[in-house]
Amino acid sequence: MDPDVTLEFFATPQPFLDAAGGLLAAEPVLGSVIASVSERTARELAAGHDSWAEVGATFERWWVVVRDASGAVVSAAMRTAPFAPHPTFSMPMDDGAATALATALHARGELLGGANGALPGAAVLARVSAELTGGEVVADKGTRLWEATSVEAPPAPDGRLRLATEDDAELVLAWFRAFHEEADEQAGREPDPDSGEHNTLDSVLVRIREGVEWLWELPDGTVAHLTGAGLPSYGVSRIGPVYTPKEHRGRGIASYVVGELTRRGLEAGHRMCLFTDRANPTSNKIYAALGYEPTVDMAEHVVGLPGHESSSGQRGQ
Repeated sequence: MDPDVTLEFFATPQPFLDAAGGLLAAEPVLGSVIASVSERTARELAAGHDSWAEVGATFERWWVVVRDASGAVVSAAMRTAPFAPHPTFSMPMDDGAATALATALHARGELLGGANGALPGAAVLARVSAELTGGEVVADKGTRLWEATSVEAPPAPDGRLRLATEDDAELVLAWFRAFHEEADEQAGREPDPDSGEHNTLDSVLVRIREGVEWLWELPDGTVAHLTGAGLPSYGVSRIGPVYTPKEHRGRGIASYVVGELTRRGLEAGHRMCLFTDRANPTSNKIYAALGYEPTVDMAEHVVGLPGHESSSGQRGQ
């Protein structure tokens, strides 16, 4: 292990947030996934519920901060994804830190089935993990993190934007699942019905009660679009998922809704970001036209482990 790198693991989110808070505040866009997931988990635990107990994973979820030789926190990662193969998600980290993390996980007998996050650290974590187990790495999906500091929303189409209600929960859940399947299709990958986040009706209801899921309703009352806009973490709100059923595409609904929610977030003083699939030129072009600019490239890697099945369908957390 790199003598200049120290790893500090946490079993619960709040002590991790206390330790990583300075880094997450300094790099809130790069840390938006880790921050938002950790804060949501902390809220859940404070309310007396632990959804991890329902996941059935063979390991306990964890968070980790990476400290340099001076003791300063320079990176962070977590393994909290409730969907197979339970990939890690990491902020930018150098090769030494990624190697140290892979080595530490291997030493405690934890098989790492996937590694997501900022490049090149996530790729190194996946590669070293595979080398230690005699497995192989598949780069499953390249993603790009974008930020908008200003926005140019197109004119509004016919209809209205409204918050999803609990009565919409079944539809929102169905569209979450369709979003991941059709994202594969649009990017030229074989659609995987098991891909994406492990959403349940309960998790969707939590998001609806948080007021983060928005719907576009046509004048006749038909619901034609879904966009999420997450609660701010360290001043950053993340847009997604963005989904329009095929029969309602081509009307400019998605561009308007993303632009409008971005505008509202910026006016509220939030930094606004979103992820795109690098293999989908359409979505990249749409968000660039709204004013989003690339921040960092990320990737999702599957680690094929000897004697173990690894799903290639993991997505962002």
